[in-house]
Amino acid sequence: MKPKARPAAGRLLYAQSGGVTAVINATAAGVIQTARAHGVKVYAARNGILGALREELIDTGKETAAAIEALRHTPGGAFGSCRYKLKSLDANRAEYERLIEVLRAHDIRWFLYNGGNDSADTALKISQLGKAMGYDIRCIGVPKTVDNDLAVTDCCPGFGSVAKYTAVSTLEASLDVASMADTSTKVFILEVMGRHAGWIAAASGLAGEGQDAPPHIILFPERVFDEAAFIAKVKATVERVGWCTVVASEGIRNARGQFLAEAGTRDAFGHTQLGGVAPVLAALVKDKLGYKYHWALPDYLQRAARHMASKTDADQAYAVGKAAVEYALKGMNAVMPVIVRTADAPYRWKIEPAALDKIANREKKMPANFLTRDGLGITAAARRYLAPLIQGEAPLPYGRDGLPKYVQLKNVAVAKRLPDFAH
Repeated sequence: MKPKARPAAGRLLYAQSGGVTAVINATAAGVIQTARAHGVKVYAARNGILGALREELIDTGKETAAAIEALRHTPGGAFGSCRYKLKSLDANRAEYERLIEVLRAHDIRWFLYNGGNDSADTALKISQLGKAMGYDIRCIGVPKTVDNDLAVTDCCPGFGSVAKYTAVSTLEASLDVASMADTSTKVFILEVMGRHAGWIAAASGLAGEGQDAPPHIILFPERVFDEAAFIAKVKATVERVGWCTVVASEGIRNARGQFLAEAGTRDAFGHTQLGGVAPVLAALVKDKLGYKYHWALPDYLQRAARHMASKTDADQAYAVGKAAVEYALKGMNAVMPVIVRTADAPYRWKIEPAALDKIANREKKMPANFLTRDGLGITAAARRYLAPLIQGEAPLPYGRDGLPKYVQLKNVAVAKRLPDFAH
């Protein structure tokens, strides 16, 4: 009989941040199952760092082993997420003092923050908190973002599944358009996420290869949008192929540096809100060429599509959660478990720790050699990088109603020990 792990002193707090993904809950499962194996009690913060500030904590120990295992195939954020960026210690000391109060009140010694660029920054700040305020807390950032724009890590958990969804959607929609192009739609435009980095748009290029295969045009934030070149390429493609599929990142800009789809508002992180680039492009096609068009905006569908998750992505998401707990219990601080690619074919990868200060507030964009000379497609180098990330299927259990059997956690609240916090 395997000996039971001896409990470690203190508790571990896990939180999810930013836009969720099809596999972020697989990371949560990796965290909780690994911590349980080490005898460590795990609390989760309700709605990310806000839950820590509000002392709204969840006792994951109240969940069954089966429920935690089911997180591995359940999309969304099981504990709630948020978009909230901590200011500097000097700018808002009260928030940091409150965090320490909450951590101390519940004997939390390890904090794992699962998110993207802004979340890595928050994780770094909290990792520095103990030294500045005399509390022993170890903080590990855990990678997650569909945008694939975190520095250091080869890829980001969440991206592989969005990439697979985008490539498949591009292929299937193009077959539809090709069927009707003679008497109906000539141009189909798919808008995908990607404010500053075109990784998701690039993944659409896996749908086909060659100038006549869709997508015929990919528009990246890394390249200035050239209206004349775009219209010329659409016209030439329709005349040659009979129809044209375009995939566009939401964040493409004109020569003046303006988003084509700027809505004039900002989100909680101070980022410009984008209002939809696909209809802008569709209007150009209509005005300049007169072609019948359709456009689609998958929006949340692309990051929630667990039925289209890649096995590679699901495996990596779980692995970073597992490694994060192991790093924390070893006493590591201000690090993130990152994915290191060791081979392309066959694809091989491993997990290693990387310093948070090398990741936070940095953004990984598409390398120049991943884009074709005209900036409207992907190269063989990009294909070698992207193709392994969408490999394999991650099957779902289905019920008699024909729908996936996703888990809904009980999320039992931990009793509060402090007065409410106003911020």
